[in-house]
Amino acid sequence: VIDLMDNYTIYFRHVLSNSFYPVLHQAIGVGSAFEGWSPREQDVVYRVLVPMTPPQGHSFHLELDSAGHRHGRNFRVRVQLECTCGREQQAGNMLCFLHHPEEELRSNQDPSLLDTLCTDSYLDVHKTARWFYQLVRAVWPALPQSHNWHLTLLPSRRSCQFKVSNGEKSFRIEMLFGVRRGGSDIFVSSQTREACTLSTTWPETYAVAEAEFFRYIARQAPPDSLHLRCLQLFIRVQLGFGFSTYTVKTIVMHLLNTIPMSQWRRQYFLRRLGDINVNLRCCLEEKCLNHFVIGNRRFPQEISLPLDVASAEPLNLFHHLAQCPAAHSQAMSEYQDL
Repeated sequence: VIDLMDNYTIYFRHVLSNSFYPVLHQAIGVGSAFEGWSPREQDVVYRVLVPMTPPQGHSFHLELDSAGHRHGRNFRVRVQLECTCGREQQAGNMLCFLHHPEEELRSNQDPSLLDTLCTDSYLDVHKTARWFYQLVRAVWPALPQSHNWHLTLLPSRRSCQFKVSNGEKSFRIEMLFGVRRGGSDIFVSSQTREACTLSTTWPETYAVAEAEFFRYIARQAPPDSLHLRCLQLFIRVQLGFGFSTYTVKTIVMHLLNTIPMSQWRRQYFLRRLGDINVNLRCCLEEKCLNHFVIGNRRFPQEISLPLDVASAEPLNLFHHLAQCPAAHSQAMSEYQDL
């Protein structure tokens, strides 16, 4: 999957080198498959996030949606035209979108990003996803993988999902796309958070920072560390109950950040499983499980966060249990069954 995405990146850059579409950068593996654990190995989805930067003559401006959201924040990506009059020679005689007549622009230059992938000056997720599908389909025949693998595009409105298979093996891949917040490991991405998300809404995602955390832990872990096995086993055990895999993953990340890596060796396996179990029970009883990234004062400084994310009030993932007694009773009942 990594080789495939690297090849796609090379061809994307070649195809888009003189266009006014977003500049696509090397894909970043996120989620369980790239973090080293998967709840169900038989149907793994390999998720990658493709960072986008503005093309020449354009700039991106992230605008925070003022409406409060329980599980994170939403942004809009405003696209603004920039004057290129002083850079025409360096930009290959590109005409300035701001200061050249419209007729001349229409006759001699491709349309701006505002006219292709935007709605009311804001980058549109649905239009961007359709563009990604066209790119993936068009570039596929040029890739070395196309000689031995078959490409099947899968439906999605906010990402580009496809499957590659060779008769024996099959890999399902989901390409998300996003814009980096400054120089940090936090992005606004196409991944949806609510059931009905506007096409110009880009939720803030912490998936890259979390994947970086697992790589940070791997660098410290002893060779016989079973921290990923603990996470994988506990998630498999609780499948079918009402607890999300993200809940268990969050608990394990907090434990990895507090328990020395030397105590995740094989001989501590059952003890660490017990810690996960006890922490889940305590969080349920207290109706509070803090998000691992937002407002975490113990988050590793080696992983870059925007100041407003690092200094925010901790986000309670169990807020709904505090608000709804029936939901809390149901959760406690399911925990007893677990």
